[in-house]
Amino acid sequence: MGVAIRTADEGDRDLVVRLLDEAFQDDPVSGWVFPGAEDRRAKHPGLMAAFTDVVLASGRIDLTEDGSACALWLSVPAGEHGGDAEDDGPAQVRQAVDPDNERIEAIGRLTAAIHPSGRAHEYLWMIGVAPGRQGEGLGTALIESVLDRCDREGRPAYLEASNARSRKLYERLGFELAGPALDLPDGPTMWPMWREPRPHRAP
Repeated sequence: MGVAIRTADEGDRDLVVRLLDEAFQDDPVSGWVFPGAEDRRAKHPGLMAAFTDVVLASGRIDLTEDGSACALWLSVPAGEHGGDAEDDGPAQVRQAVDPDNERIEAIGRLTAAIHPSGRAHEYLWMIGVAPGRQGEGLGTALIESVLDRCDREGRPAYLEASNARSRKLYERLGFELAGPALDLPDGPTMWPMWREPRPHRAP
């Protein structure tokens, strides 16, 4: 049975923010950005809202028809990073979400610094599945719908895996490590992963 997927719009913003918040509350990187559980519950939704707004404006959000999973994608032109380590974006997000939390800005700058440049690619910024729906293949379906297009167009894809479980999923989908792991200061590891397009077979 296939998974129905559509492109989210502004009317889906609150749903996407809530979905990402629930999906990433227990993620190691979210736990590093907001070490205190109470602080994380209070401020994590604001960070997910900031990310959602960036992608609604500049990328694309794929959403399962039942609203149980979403994927945030940016198309990165050749010669550009997924985010410029020198730009003001990370500082603006920090200012909007929690000015006293340096890690909000740090995570943006650290991931931008390892992002490959030189070739146009699709960047999977985040993918979130409702906690009660994980393990059903929804995330795989969301990713594969874009990877199929990447294969047709001869376009690579890139992401950072934020935990060992997701890294294994991405490896099954053809992603490989794209350089040294990013060890967050006094925190967890993130793995930059790159996928070359596969030869497209006509159905």
